Amino acid sequence: MCRNITTLRGLEPPATPQEVTAAARQYVRKVSGVQQPSARTAEAVEGAVERIATATAELLAALPPRQQPPPTLPPRQQPPPTLPPLRRSGRAVVTVAPYRR
Repeated sequence: MCRNITTLRGLEPPATPQEVTAAARQYVRKVSGVQQPSARTAEAVEGAVERIATATAELLAALPPRQQPPPTLPPRQQPPPTLPPLRRSGRAVVTVAPYRR
């Protein structure tokens, strides 16, 4: 399975149509090897994305509720990143790698 495709079943709130379409697009890109559709491949890629998104939505609707939450959350449901700790001066500690050519 492609590591970048997120589990959509069992999310609270449920997966949006945009998330289903994004997962379908990732799947089509993976199996076809086409990252950016050209004029020659655009119609076939978009048709495949549409059909897979429809099949995915039907599958998610037909499956029973999950017993446990999914192991990973899609980006919209992940908690926001935490800020670095503050120093006594009130400024955040930020480390920057040295610039090298």
